[in-house]
Parts: sequence; C-alpha cells; structure tokens
Amino acid sequence: MSLDFVKANNSKDIKMIYDYNLDAFSDSPGFNWNFDEIKKEVKDGWNLYGVEESGEIIAALFYKIKDNTLYSKNTSIKLSHQGSGFSHKIKDFFEKEAKEQKVKQIIHYCSIDNFRMYSLNESHGYVKTDKRLGEKGQVVEWIKQVK
Repeated sequence: MSLDFVKANNSKDIKMIYDYNLDAFSDSPGFNWNFDEIKKEVKDGWNLYGVEESGEIIAALFYKIKDNTLYSKNTSIKLSHQGSGFSHKIKDFFEKEAKEQKVKQIIHYCSIDNFRMYSLNESHGYVKTDKRLGEKGQVVEWIKQVK
C-alpha cells in the first residue's frame, strides 16, 4: 500500500481535507480542527497536506520552514488505517522534505498523551525537549538533526 501526499493549494483543497476528516479529527488534541483555524494555519505559513491511501484521506499533516528548521505536526491516522506503517511513511515524508529544503533540523509537535507518537519519534531519532506549547502545555516538542 502506498500513500500520496496531496498539498492543499487553495480554499477548495483545504475544505476538502477538512470535510473529509471532520469526524475523525475533531477531537485531536493539539489541533483546533475547524475550517477557520486550518485556513489561519495555512495563512501563517503552514503547508497543509492530505495523506491519501487508495483515494481516501487518512490523515492531515502540516509543515513549515523557518530559520533553517522544518516544523511539523500531523493529525492521527484514521483508526481503520492504524497499524499499517503509515505513521513511518509520514515521518519519512517530513524527513525527505527537510533534506530537499536543506534544513538543519526538524521540530515535530505532538500531544503530551500520544505515547504511540513518542515511540515513533524515538524510533526515527527524535529527542523530546522540555518545551511545552498550547494553552495548558498539552503539546510536546521533539527535535531531530538532519544529516
């Protein structure tokens, strides 16, 4: 099974990703999953991608490059597609983008209680920092040096 990473290039694309994932991601910690907030993220420089498997959007991811760093975050993979190795492919996508953009590090954000993401980050060489984000400090920062 392969994944396609489809960049949202306009409001119509953003709306498609939002509508397709409304039920799956409305309760994702660390994300304000509503159309206006997603548009604000894109306006603030985040690239939005729908992650597709066999034509179905199974996750959404965001990244932006600033100060020689690729910042990344993503929604959880839809439950029906979890355990298929897709999280590793999303990490690989971020790492490929970082190398192509010749940045020195990747910073990834995830929910403080997402222990599956902790394990995934560690397996890809990320190190958890002490930095916490969000209103209640519920988002954790992970960092990886790009070689």
